[in-house]
Amino acid sequence: MAFSPFKFLQEVRTETAKVTWPSRRETTVTTIMVFVMVALASLFFFFTDQIIRIFITFVLGLH
Repeated sequence: MAFSPFKFLQEVRTETAKVTWPSRRETTVTTIMVFVMVALASLFFFFTDQIIRIFITFVLGLH
């Protein structure tokens, strides 16, 4: 079975036509949601790290 780049590109084009692409609004809302979640996760891990640091410092008696 020989590889045919032309047939492959036709199949890719056919499959791409079947995809339901998001609207500009959906893309914008999703992007904003990602940035908000990254900010919230950053704050969570920052404060968790600080609490663990304080606890470890207390347990080990470091001042």
